[in-house]
Amino acid sequence: MTPEQTEQTETTGHGDISVGVAGSGDSSASATRITPGNALRPEDIALEVRTGLAKPTEDVAEYALRLGDDALILAQRLGHWISRAPELEEDVALGNIALDQLGHARSFLSYAAGLNDKTEDDLAYFRREHEFRSAHLFEQPNGDFAVTIARQFVVSYYQFELYRRLTESTDATLAAIAAKAVKEVDYHRDHSAQWVLRLVGGTDESRRRMIDGFKIIWPYVGELFVDDELTTRLAEAGAAVEPSSLKADFDRLTGEVFQEAELEVPEVPFAPGGGRRGQHSEHLGYVLAEMQVLAREHPGASW
Repeated sequence: MTPEQTEQTETTGHGDISVGVAGSGDSSASATRITPGNALRPEDIALEVRTGLAKPTEDVAEYALRLGDDALILAQRLGHWISRAPELEEDVALGNIALDQLGHARSFLSYAAGLNDKTEDDLAYFRREHEFRSAHLFEQPNGDFAVTIARQFVVSYYQFELYRRLTESTDATLAAIAAKAVKEVDYHRDHSAQWVLRLVGGTDESRRRMIDGFKIIWPYVGELFVDDELTTRLAEAGAAVEPSSLKADFDRLTGEVFQEAELEVPEVPFAPGGGRRGQHSEHLGYVLAEMQVLAREHPGASW
């Protein structure tokens, strides 16, 4: 196969793991490949923090912690699908999306850890449940495949709008992390939307499950767009994004997929949330137990 044929194979298709990022102009920015260019790696961030080239303020560290915890918990959840997805390609696709999320988590947590001379591992493995700042949506159980797709659909459209705007942050490290992450999340967005359409357009059973999946997930959507004193301060300084400012584009873009799928946005009451304040759903403890047990048993190991 010639290089030209290889490139064509990698960037064509519809809704599978070989699809390039739609609309990004960069066909190689997908969950199956490392983002090219001079992307800032977690190791680079940790080095800059250690050498004093980058250090977050207390507010920026808390904000980075929120985004890092979201991605970390979701990566753990998605990893459960490896060898359990409905088809082999989807095992690989969800595994790669989990790795993308883990990369985002490592970057944000490496930066947040710089405030108190800690490491990304300190924050991932040696905090207690109430010290995490993940929103409840990311903590929700996988459920069946349709529930996972509903959760991933919401997450990817939310993260895309967040990271797209965060690339303009006055904090150079946050902007650099977002610039890499948004290319990967654009792929996640396309992947989840294609699965929504595939499931609702399949059998009566697959359509029913997709509708039920959205009903299960939708109560946790509201928490993603709640402003608080931290985000207001950071947004005024140009360092972060007010969550509420993302809602209009999120509604418009997800609404286009719902319209194509002939689905109604679920009319369900929103859950109270509280994850940003360390008040978590009953599900987070189980995820942390799985994730932290080996690290706590072997604190000197190199992971």
